[in-house]
Amino acid sequence: MSSTAPWWRDAVIYQVYIRSFADANGDGIGDIAGIRSRLPYLKSLGVDAIWINPWYKSPQADHGYDVADFREIDPRFGTVEEAEALIEEAHAAGIRVIPDIVPNHVSDQHVWFRAALAAGPGSPERDRFIFRPGRGADGAEPPNNWKSCFGGPAWTRLPDGQWYLHLFAPEQPDLNWEHPDVRAEFEDILRFWFRRGVDGFRIDVAHGLIKHPELPDLPAREGPDPLAPHGGLDHPHWDRDGVHEVFRAWRRVADEFPGDRKFVAEAWTQAPDRLANYVRPDGLHTAFNFDYLMTPWDAKELREVIDTSLATLGSVGAPATWVLSNHDVVRHPSRFGRKVVKKWVANEVYRPEGPLDLELGTRRARAAALLMLSLPGGAYIYQGEELGLPEVEDLPEEVLQDPTWERSGHTDRGRDGCRVPIPWSGERAPYGFSPDGAAGEPWLPQPPEWRELSVAAQEGDEDSMLALYRRALRLRRDHPALGDGTLTWLDAPEGVLALRREPGFLCVVNLSAEPYALPAHKDVLLASGPLADGRLAPDQAAWLAL
Repeated sequence: MSSTAPWWRDAVIYQVYIRSFADANGDGIGDIAGIRSRLPYLKSLGVDAIWINPWYKSPQADHGYDVADFREIDPRFGTVEEAEALIEEAHAAGIRVIPDIVPNHVSDQHVWFRAALAAGPGSPERDRFIFRPGRGADGAEPPNNWKSCFGGPAWTRLPDGQWYLHLFAPEQPDLNWEHPDVRAEFEDILRFWFRRGVDGFRIDVAHGLIKHPELPDLPAREGPDPLAPHGGLDHPHWDRDGVHEVFRAWRRVADEFPGDRKFVAEAWTQAPDRLANYVRPDGLHTAFNFDYLMTPWDAKELREVIDTSLATLGSVGAPATWVLSNHDVVRHPSRFGRKVVKKWVANEVYRPEGPLDLELGTRRARAAALLMLSLPGGAYIYQGEELGLPEVEDLPEEVLQDPTWERSGHTDRGRDGCRVPIPWSGERAPYGFSPDGAAGEPWLPQPPEWRELSVAAQEGDEDSMLALYRRALRLRRDHPALGDGTLTWLDAPEGVLALRREPGFLCVVNLSAEPYALPAHKDVLLASGPLADGRLAPDQAAWLAL
């Protein structure tokens, strides 16, 4: 890739779920000091940047996605000064820093919402949010039938009779993005952090900011999923065209600062061409590729989603960004470790079919890593993915903290299983996540079998998942064929993917049930498992020099 191209076109970005990455003060919750202490590890892994989940002041009703003050760091995590030190130290290590920003909603403890409650119906303070009278006798019914993503109605009634909208928890009132105060405030927040050296932002619920002015009911549809696309419907609160005006203004703010700043959108859309709208030349730089994340372990479907992603994003000059796991989804070794790997619909509760075969899931996860890191564009690694961590599917009910668990009436266990603090070292919990002799237990319990998956346990083991990721990231950085660019598919039997990158690189993935004889090559650069007689076993991948 040309050295003049912006760094974000082919960056490998590591997601730090701050509560669960590293706890320096021993209270059982990860913090900024913990991230600073682990920068040498991130540098040795070979990532280009870190994306940090929300670290702002928050009552933590939704683990930081309910922000009370965007210009303050939550005391659980540290201070603004510590954040500035982290940014400086990360930059010295060659690692860029991308915090999360949450523009769809704020905390019910935010100064604006408290002012809105105090001011009463019809006040200018309420105009910054979405307040409406109810329907039915005495306005006792919600203004429409919209549902919260965490279960239950998307409306809460106040004692004065008005209802307010929250597409997530009641503690997360939605902002009114038609209001000039809201737009000006967020542009100022962006500048506040850009001045402190951040290299960009990950934008939470980027597809949700603009609501239909009339707030019409959603038509009845099959299934319970409030986030799923409704056919070709002009959806009243997801992916409305007005969001792009907001993000064009944000792009202008980013362009005020020197260097290449980067936005990445969390945008769930019903089709790849809708996603491309977010990353046009005057809009955001990149968007998560959830279509790829949700594709089952199937050669035909993977090839199809790769082709469609590259074509639609390429049509607006944007790079693809590939991702296998994050803090909202079942970890991929556990998704892939089933005889039947289900097709998955956006934000549906993912309930795997059948018992987990972790050996199978890990074998496929190793191959999936080599496929993802060979594709043109950028990639995201979710913390612990490089250790092969599976989903913790048996957390006791009494420790579950995701608001989904309560809001769903205990029918959906929520996202805690992918958020368990990661293991660093030692024979017993907290496995180096907290200092020895720490007063607090980790905020979620770690399973005993994780001692074998800790960083220390994998160091020096050439066959470990950690060694595979380190080698893959080093090769990806050094090989002229990898990173941004194009790919060519080579003919291969059904169930096998063979993609060529120039100059002289081939990635082969065997998703069939039979061994596959590797095509002619000069050298094996990296393989996800041992090769027998030049044959790739089922669920294996190899990088070849041609």
